Order: sequence, then C-alpha cells, then structure tokens
Amino acid sequence: METSPTSDAGAGAPFAHRHLLGTETLSRGDIEQILDLADGYVDQNRQTDKKNGLLRGRTLINLFFENSTRTRTSFELAGKRLGGDVINMSVSTSSIKKGETLIDTAVTLNAMHPDVLVVRHGDSGAVQLLAEKVNCAVINAGDGSHEHPTQALLDALTIRRRKGRIEGLNVAICGDVSHSRVARSNIHLLNTMGARVRVVAPPTLLPAHIDRLGVDVHHNLAEGLVDCDIVMMLRLQTERMAGSFVPSMREYFYFHGLDYDKLRAAKPDALIMHPGPMNRGVEIDSEVADDIDRSAIHEQVEMGVAVRMACLELLARDQNAPWTRNQS
Repeated sequence: METSPTSDAGAGAPFAHRHLLGTETLSRGDIEQILDLADGYVDQNRQTDKKNGLLRGRTLINLFFENSTRTRTSFELAGKRLGGDVINMSVSTSSIKKGETLIDTAVTLNAMHPDVLVVRHGDSGAVQLLAEKVNCAVINAGDGSHEHPTQALLDALTIRRRKGRIEGLNVAICGDVSHSRVARSNIHLLNTMGARVRVVAPPTLLPAHIDRLGVDVHHNLAEGLVDCDIVMMLRLQTERMAGSFVPSMREYFYFHGLDYDKLRAAKPDALIMHPGPMNRGVEIDSEVADDIDRSAIHEQVEMGVAVRMACLELLARDQNAPWTRNQS
C-alpha cells in the first residue's frame, strides 16, 4: 500500500475554523492539515494501546436524529481513544420526542458546557442552525442531502494512502447523487484537492445544474468509468425518495450497478469505494465489493476513526484560538 508522507502541520498549528459543517468552506491547507494528523492516528489505532490523553477532561456529545452505525460508533471510538468523555444521546427517548424544538435542545445542551457536539439531522441546514446557538465546536455528521464532511475526509485519506496523491486523479461518483450528502462533500473536497470529478447516474438521480459544481456528467456507467482511478459507488437512498426514481431494483443494477463487466472501462488498478451501508446486488455486485485487491470499502471504515480523531483534536484543542479566516 502506498502512503503519502506525513507532516507536523496538524500537530500544533491552530485549525482555522470553529466548526466543521462542510467541506465547501475548507481550503486545501485545511484538508491537508486534517489528513496529515489523521495519518498518525491510523498507526496509533493499529497498536495494542490505542489511547492517549489529549482530550482528557473534554466532553463530546453525539446527538443523532437519524439512525447510524458507522458514523456514530467511529465518533464514539475516536473520542474515547483521545481520552475524552463521550455521551451518546438517544433522540428516541429525549425531550425532542416530546415536542422540544431544535433551538431549545441546543440551548439546553449548551448549558451543560460540552466541548464538542457531533450532530446528524435529517434536514439540510439544521446543523448550521444549531451551531449558531451553542458555544462549543460542532461537527456535522450529516444533514439531510446537504453535506457529510468527515465521510469525504476519510474517503480522501483512503485515496491518498492507496494512490499516494489526490491531485490529477480521475474520480467517478456513481449512483444516487441527488439524495447524497456524501456526493456533495466529496465533490467539493476533490475539486479543492485538484482531482477531476465526474458523476454517473440516470437523469432522475441527478440534481438540477449539477455541472455547476465543476463535474462532468455521464448517464451510462461503462462510459462514465473510462480511465477512472477511483470508482465511488453510492447507495440508493429510498428513504429520501418521494415517488419513483428507478423502474425496479433489478433494472437499476443491470444498467447502473457496478460489476466486473462495467468495471473493465476503468483503469486496471482502479480503486472501488462505497460509503456504506451497501445494497449488494443493487448498486454493487458482491464479488466486486469483496475484491481484496481493488476494494477499499473496509479500509474506509478504518480511516473513519482516524479522521474523526483528527477532527476532534483540532476542534477541541483550539476552541480559544482567534479565528483568522472562517467562523465555520
């Protein structure tokens, strides 16, 4: 496996943002600072003793309004491995279910003086609203169809470690782009890092004017994968669909699901990625997903813990720093 050289950029330099709400506002330097710091955490997480005390005495609250396995668990692991106190709030048994508003919840949590609040919410913009009402750092763990910045960052770390670089790579993001916050965060990040991004999906699963985000648009999967270095598949998010977007799951897989026949159009060493959870036989064939040489899907999960450790450290460590660039 190729790795990029790490640097000390993230070790002591202040992070230029109070919150992490999206990748659109991150500069190339911001992204590299997070990835360089996360690189070191990959090595730490592979040791028998995985903990340090950098966030000892700091409190992290995971507030998830939507179900999550990978993201919430990795944030919990990340916080505990940094020595912080981690609280997982169950929305289903909280006052939110009794009618409390998001702003009331923010004010209540703020009164408890947490250091970092990690929030996932079904409405785009909800995390930004909450961030405006609290004094602590806020990390967006996914808001509606808007953004999911730590997923894009862990994808970037996976790519950089496997390919040695991001700049100049051809990246295809394929599937349900319209409903995907992962797609949007990746598009912003990859463009900032100098990759060439294309999206591949049927017209019904592409948002209007997607080309304005600086991507090439394709509707045929085999054609869209020509000369690609990275093939990033997306889950069909049926829970966000109102109406019929595809004729049937079987037909969707036939035309838009990734199998070895369609993958031949990509480069022979093209890396296969998926943010999970996977719908096997819908957007990706099981053989392809489990290809030990080309699939980085399980590696993405590993990188997720390291990236979230880096984000927690930077935001919790620098809470009293003067924000020199962007308040977000």
